[in-house]
Amino acid sequence: MLAFPAAVKIYVAVQPVGMRKSFNGLWSAASEQLHEDPKSGAMFAFINRERTRLKLLYWDGTGVWVLAKRLEQGRFSWPAPGDSRTKLALAPEALALLIGGVELKHGSLKPWYER
Repeated sequence: MLAFPAAVKIYVAVQPVGMRKSFNGLWSAASEQLHEDPKSGAMFAFINRERTRLKLLYWDGTGVWVLAKRLEQGRFSWPAPGDSRTKLALAPEALALLIGGVELKHGSLKPWYER
C-alpha cells in the first residue's frame, strides 16, 4: 500500500498515455500535455487506453521516480475525458483509493477487487 503525504499535489492525466513511455516520455507528457512543471514536487498519474496499467511520475528533489502497476484482472476506474480538460487534481487519499480499486464515484470497491 502506498501512502502519500498530504502536502503532495497530485495531477491525473485524463487522456490515456502509451505505457511504453518511461522517465523522459512521462516527463514530457507532464510538461506538454498537463502544462505542469515536473520538478514542482507534484505527482503525476497516467493510465493506458485499456485502463489496466498505471504509471506515476514523481520528482523527489534529487531524481525522478516512475512507479508502475499492472492489473491482472479488471480495470482502474478513471475520470472520463470531457470537454477540454486534460488533467484533474486529486487529494492524496483519493489517489490511494483509486490505486486500491475503489470506485470514487460511488465510494465502493469494484466487484473484481473484493477480497
